[in-house]
Amino acid sequence: MADHLILLAPSANRVYASEADRLVAAELKIMIGADDRPPIEPLTVAGIGYLSMQLEDLDEQTCLALRRLSGFYAAFRREGVHLLPVEVPTADLFDDDLVTIPKYPGKTNEQFTRLLINVTLASLRRAPSGPISILDPMCGRGTTLSTAMMLGCNAAGVEVEAKAVDAYAAYLRTYWRRKRLKHTLEVNPVRREGKIIGKRLEAEVIPAGRDRPLALTVFSGDTRQSAALFGKRRFDAVVADAPYGVVHGSQSDAGGGRGKRDRSAASLISEALPAWARQLKSGGALGLSWNVIGLRRERLLDHIAAAGLEPLDFGPYRDFEHRVDSSIRRDIVVAIKS
Repeated sequence: MADHLILLAPSANRVYASEADRLVAAELKIMIGADDRPPIEPLTVAGIGYLSMQLEDLDEQTCLALRRLSGFYAAFRREGVHLLPVEVPTADLFDDDLVTIPKYPGKTNEQFTRLLINVTLASLRRAPSGPISILDPMCGRGTTLSTAMMLGCNAAGVEVEAKAVDAYAAYLRTYWRRKRLKHTLEVNPVRREGKIIGKRLEAEVIPAGRDRPLALTVFSGDTRQSAALFGKRRFDAVVADAPYGVVHGSQSDAGGGRGKRDRSAASLISEALPAWARQLKSGGALGLSWNVIGLRRERLLDHIAAAGLEPLDFGPYRDFEHRVDSSIRRDIVVAIKS
């Protein structure tokens, strides 16, 4: 049996890089269905870290997974003391600067965002017709949405800060013009009973070399109202990087006065989960990352089950907890709508 080595891309985030091999190994196990596969293990060769896979050849399923893998940089087949490169073309429809150019406080590591999407989509129990649709109900300035479009998905989001929606729209307009991509983009007010209650970003873009557009929709508003904002529209996946209880919140009267910012991640997630669950198609998947210091995994699993979803709480799905800083330990949970 031949040994294939996966070289991981360097991460700009030093803390994340120290645990990337373990996290990406769990991601890859889920993406290829590792129950009946040889183990995927970290390995150091000449001082360089790799992931080792004992496979005679990289089969189609494994190659497809590597094309999308969050930390993938290069693949090699080891023969004696030689490493022979294996071609694995990218699956991305846009250049990676779509997600790396924006810099702002609270931005999630781009590699982790991609990992979260990959793990969620690999868990789907439905065969989508056409592009997969992903909703990020706490989308911020669009890292998850842009990553979803890079992977060929239609994207939708909800963001409490209207200024963040404006900033994301301005960035996309500039980026797509600079890349000379055919697109449409509009930001319009949302009215209810004659009053403006928020904004709606609607866009379509045709990636280079493609003839069909990808669609993007973003509402400004409270994530707990996500189902009301999108009406009858349903999604293949809901993917969210939940607030860590540090700088993020939601408009609420939970703090004792209407319109104040509720910084309790636990209460926000528990209140929003039923709305997110209603927006999933049958067989769709929820992928959620959160800070376990503020909300224990067992309690979150109870909230997810109460919302009518089936948590996947076994094997590599339990291998994603990692340190972000002294006040944040991040983890992932994935659940399915029956």
